[in-house]
Amino acid sequence: MLNLEKATNTILFAVLAVILILANYLIFNKERVLANGTVMLLDLAPRDPRSILQGDYMVLRYSMAADIARRSKELTADGQVVVRLDDKHVAQFQRIHDGNKPLGNNEYLLLYRKRNGVVKIATDAFFFQEQHGKYYSSARYGEVRVSSKGDAVLSGVRDGQLNKLTAVASQG
Repeated sequence: MLNLEKATNTILFAVLAVILILANYLIFNKERVLANGTVMLLDLAPRDPRSILQGDYMVLRYSMAADIARRSKELTADGQVVVRLDDKHVAQFQRIHDGNKPLGNNEYLLLYRKRNGVVKIATDAFFFQEQHGKYYSSARYGEVRVSSKGDAVLSGVRDGQLNKLTAVASQG
């Protein structure tokens, strides 16, 4: 009986260790993208203003996702698109990446996911402190940091003049 209990505890600790290692690895990768990734601004599609006022997050939809979805016949469930950055770092959809054609000047990869017929890029939620929705209601761009492989991490939102939106800056 004691050996069975010891084996069970060993297995539980091993599983816990694997989970903790995996979680820390994912966090490390996201932090690395935030620190070293290329800044891209993704145009936000119109949002339902009630979503901003409902709680402590804003549902994000990106205009580029509609451009990608128009090519949905050639899309697999997941893949990469090529975007070109203008001089203000606003990303413009260029093409679906086929893995063969090299990237041109100011072209970068961006991962997309296709789930239930809906194309998603980056994250679809921006979280903020409760009752601070009014500070972010003028958001027109999602600011993401993107790795060389196209992994995107949302780092903030910006208004139509490309100013970073924060609750602290808006109070003063």
